[in-house]
Parts: sequence; C-alpha cells; structure tokens
Amino acid sequence: MRIAIVVTSVRSIDGTWTTAHLADAALRAGATVRFLEPQDFEVTNNGRLVGRAWAADEPLETVAALAATLASHRLPRRYVDLSTCQMVLLRVNPLHWHTLQCVTLAQQSGVPVLNDPLGVTLTRGKAWLATLRDVPTPETIVTASRSSAQAFARRKGGRVVVKPATGSGGRGVTLVPARRTDLLDRALTLARNQGGLAVVQEYMPEAEHGEKRLVWVGGELLGGYLRERAPGNFRHNLKQGARPNPTEITDQDRRLAEAIGPHLLQNGIGIAGLDVIGGRLVEVNTLNPGGIHWADALSGDQPGVLAKRAFDGLLRTAAEFRKRSQSR
Repeated sequence: MRIAIVVTSVRSIDGTWTTAHLADAALRAGATVRFLEPQDFEVTNNGRLVGRAWAADEPLETVAALAATLASHRLPRRYVDLSTCQMVLLRVNPLHWHTLQCVTLAQQSGVPVLNDPLGVTLTRGKAWLATLRDVPTPETIVTASRSSAQAFARRKGGRVVVKPATGSGGRGVTLVPARRTDLLDRALTLARNQGGLAVVQEYMPEAEHGEKRLVWVGGELLGGYLRERAPGNFRHNLKQGARPNPTEITDQDRRLAEAIGPHLLQNGIGIAGLDVIGGRLVEVNTLNPGGIHWADALSGDQPGVLAKRAFDGLLRTAAEFRKRSQSR
C-alpha cells in the first residue's frame, strides 16, 4: 500500500503536525509514504502524472524523528506514479491553482484524494458553514458591505467578531465592542485585506471558557482538546498563545458532529477540525485540519492511538469514495 501526502513544504513539518502523525500511522500500518511539495508534480511526455517525492518506507522510532528527518531532507528522493497510490492526502495551505489541478488529475485517474480538492474549495471558506441551517452556529453574516455589517451589529446590540472569510491562525480577526462603528469599519478593512469577504459573527460569552477543537474523520468524532486563550487575547489559536488542555467529548459535541457529518461527506471531506464554543460550531477546517497531536497527547491513552484510528478511518473513507466514483 502506497500513500502520497502533498504538503506545502517538508521543511516546515514538526512532530506536532497532524501530517506527521498520519504519516507515522500509515508507516506503522505497513504502508509506504511519499511526500510531495507543489513543485514536485510532473506530467510526462506520455501523459502520466508523476511526482518526485521524499520516500519513507518504514517507521522511525518516533513521530518527531520522522518529522525531523523529513524536514532536514534526509529521506531519499524517488519518482512515484500517482495512479499507483491507494490514497492521496492533500495537506497544503495555501492551496494554489496548480496544486488543485494536479491533485484533481490524480483523482480523475481513480485515486481517492482526501480531502476532495473541489470539496475543499467549497468548504474551506467560512461562508459555507453560514449556509447550513440544520447545524447549530453563531448568528453570522458574510459580506463586504459596511452598511450590512453595521446593521447586523446594531441588531445584535453587543460585541461582534470580524474575521476573514478565508484564513487561519487567528490572522485578521478582531473583537469589536458594541456600538463602535469606527472600530467595526477598521475590522472590516483588516479582514478584507486578507482577501475576499469578511465574516461578522455574534460574540459568545462562553468563549471565556475556551474553544474546543474536535477531530472528525469519516463520519466519526475521534477526540479533541480545549484551547484556552492567552491573557489579554480573545483568540483561541495556539499560534496566538493559547494553551491546549484536556476536554471531555460530550453528547452535545456528538450531536454537532452528526449534524455536520453528512454535509462534509457529501462534499468529499474525510477529515476535518471542528471548532466549538458553547455548543455551537464556529468554524470547520477542511483545507489542512490539525488537532491530532494535542488530542492524542491529552487523552490519557497510549501515544498514537488517535492517529491510528484517524488513518484507519481515512482508508475506509477513501474506499467508500472510490466505490462512489466508480458507480457514477
């Protein structure tokens, strides 16, 4: 069994990355893993899609050792025919058009790509979640209009959060006090400067107690952890100084996963990070979702259990997606 993993840059991978944990789980399951960066794709003179990949054929002692070996370019380079892979994992951010094109070509050759490249283009932005009326979410509008944003904020009457419609890591996100039209205008400009529309969302007081990151794979909620924001910061992103802590997976969390799951699977999404505050789904991360490292480390189980379950779930989902495409 051969698995291809497309990453933005192997040099940036470390032992906390979900990508490294999935690769380790694949190697321990007996698969070989081929890591490709966007510039590694080639189309040969006879029309085959291949890649010049970093090749891992057996597990290393730890996930951290695998990540360090990969990041320091100490794995051998080998060509791989993408059509010979059982699955392609798309783990890039940002997703440029040529990468999207190449993984779509791999998918058209019959290889399941998770997450589905076209499904990612739909679900990666925060506008998609705002359209799902059967999923509990904070009240939200997605707009570039200052007047629409101001009308929404007036109607809510309290604080609102403004963030880019596409983006990650807490960049361009602002908490705007009630009745501060001037600050709302600045927040909209900041969010729109990230590219595209802005999301204006009601602020939930439950955020004071943290935000859950839940790991969802193939219709199943595998685990999660709680992100508690740093003093003086309202954002819960680890890149903004938030702290990871253990959390309980509640029946309410499971109901949220059951509500969003069919929408994800319908769009070819096999793995997602669900961000939850106060029993409502704030964001769905499908482009390059993380969370396995901390959810695993804080669970109290043996290391690697959650990653193994995630990889097994991805294999099952890939097989289901393959059957679905063959029956069309």
